[in-house]
Amino acid sequence: MATAGLMIPTRRLPAPIRVKRTLSFQGRITLPLVLYCLFTLLPFYWIVLFAFREKGSTSWAPTPFTFDNFVFVWKNVGYEYFFWNSVIVGVLVTAGTLLLALPAGYAMARFRFKGKQGVNLVLLCTQFVPGAMLLIPLFQIFNAMGLINNLLSLAIADTVFHLPLAVMFMTSFISKIPFELEEAAMIDGCSRFHAFRLAVLPVLGPATIAIGSFSFIGAWNNFLFSLMFISTQQRFTLPVGLSYTMGEYGVDFGVLAAGGLVAALPVIVIFAFIQKFLVQGLGAGAVKG
Repeated sequence: MATAGLMIPTRRLPAPIRVKRTLSFQGRITLPLVLYCLFTLLPFYWIVLFAFREKGSTSWAPTPFTFDNFVFVWKNVGYEYFFWNSVIVGVLVTAGTLLLALPAGYAMARFRFKGKQGVNLVLLCTQFVPGAMLLIPLFQIFNAMGLINNLLSLAIADTVFHLPLAVMFMTSFISKIPFELEEAAMIDGCSRFHAFRLAVLPVLGPATIAIGSFSFIGAWNNFLFSLMFISTQQRFTLPVGLSYTMGEYGVDFGVLAAGGLVAALPVIVIFAFIQKFLVQGLGAGAVKG
């Protein structure tokens, strides 16, 4: 009975060992992240430095601060035309890709038909075709249609280039949505189209934003099609216009950096606002349920 009140001490790991292991693990994770951030942000720092620094300055900070490079790019280089041309092409490509990918993805996800696996294979194989291989046939088609030196040719070419991936992504996302939602809507008297519009389309928000974002960014950054199909400088898009900031015998790094920032900032702003929906759309369409 005398030993009933005794407490048997529990064995614990030494605290210093646990702290040492924790710090060692955190160090192995933190160091690569810091190096990656430096590798990623250092070029962006140099772009900002040259864009806002006066010509001839050797300061490591953008002092004296100036907007002269941006004014020169916008007024003298022609960015006032290049920027809005890129916006027009990007909006047309985004709208066209979504309007075609929605019904195509729904058909691939909900209907059974002969050759369905073959269509999937063709859509997959198109991702291995480089854009340069499409230049000659697309140029001949657009030349016959009278669309050379027209922004509509860029919109059509970019839409065709991005559509297969958009269809595959939309098919994967719609396959995860239970068909019982549409059945319930059709039992209530809805047609197939209205069931899709009322039961499926509201759930496709993240996927639509993800596909639209990739389509817009792809059209915004496309250099090859704009270089080949557009011959008038006032109809160039930003990637081609940016190349005109480099002279034949020299490069004005301040003007080049300012042009690069003008081209990059809209993309950064778009991703800053839609990153939440983008991650949801990519995660939802990544694995077929």
